[in-house]
Amino acid sequence: MGLRQYAAAGGVVIEDGMMLLLDRPQRDEVRLPKGHIEPGEEPEATALREVCEETGLADLEIAADLGERIVEFDYQGDHYRRTERYFLMRKISERTVARSKKDAADFHPVWAPMAQAAARLTYAAERDVAERAILLYRDAEAPGRDDDV
Repeated sequence: MGLRQYAAAGGVVIEDGMMLLLDRPQRDEVRLPKGHIEPGEEPEATALREVCEETGLADLEIAADLGERIVEFDYQGDHYRRTERYFLMRKISERTVARSKKDAADFHPVWAPMAQAAARLTYAAERDVAERAILLYRDAEAPGRDDDV
């Protein structure tokens, strides 16, 4: 069993109390959008690119950094160590772009109420990220806050 290491970045998009999740029916998974960080690419750029590619949402901005974590798992005979970085995102507009045929087949975007979204995620590490995003989102929406998240 070989060790494979790589870095990935993704986003948690929340709008009006709804969180964007990706249903992956071929794998029987519900995930957050994320993907590999390309050489020379910053995590923020990766996160915005991957969320756009996987969901079709074209106008997003980063509202907060949700931090970094290392996730380890075994897949197809290899052991993986993935450094993941997530960002809380918000839509700037309703503009969308066409997704590749592969992404359209693999990823079905689903909006879920925040109260249920984290529990729908397949993996505990992503549930933790979603719960952190919800706390930041709710904190930013609390009355009396002047800064915008």
